[in-house]
Amino acid sequence: MSRSRMERIATIAVAAVAALLVVIGAWRLLAPDDDVTTRDLNGDPVALEPGTVPTDDQLERMRAVDDEGERFRVPEADLDVPLGGLDVVDNTINPPGFTSAYLVRNLGVPLDEAAEGTVYVVMHSLRGGVGPGNHLIDVESQSSRLEQGAEIVIGDHTWLVTGDLTVAKFDLGAQGHLFDESSGRLVVITCQQRPDGSAAVDNLVITAQLVA
Repeated sequence: MSRSRMERIATIAVAAVAALLVVIGAWRLLAPDDDVTTRDLNGDPVALEPGTVPTDDQLERMRAVDDEGERFRVPEADLDVPLGGLDVVDNTINPPGFTSAYLVRNLGVPLDEAAEGTVYVVMHSLRGGVGPGNHLIDVESQSSRLEQGAEIVIGDHTWLVTGDLTVAKFDLGAQGHLFDESSGRLVVITCQQRPDGSAAVDNLVITAQLVA
């Protein structure tokens, strides 16, 4: 099979996944005496909103790892957390923890091929607490805290922010431009929290371009 045909097939496959893709997982802060083991970046107990908890089968197929040996850093936002990894399962991305950022393994390209395509990273923000995504969101303006040109660093790779988009969670897969083949691009997705403190219904998407 020719390389061009393989690339077309890969593009179609990514588009098929993206057409149904949903990033969910609304986290909430719990009372200090609640019996939970999951914690936010401040060490406070947190849990998924009812109805968004992945099943044991989904967790197994997700193959989530909280730390795969690299760091996800955004100096402008004072964010420096481990980079883990996970797989899209049942057309859904739902990170199991929120003290890490997660590379989406079966969407886009791996880090060592960052110059050849798009790297996708997801993370949780938290209402009432602090997850990695809280460092990136501006709740009042419903946009990103990062200026264009801000650095995002993963391991030896550096991207510069090119823009952001706030989109309803269940409309994310319809944003075809986010899932087109694009060399050297980074797409970061987190929950966009709401000014009234209710459960998040939107995602913030930040795009960036590889420079090193």
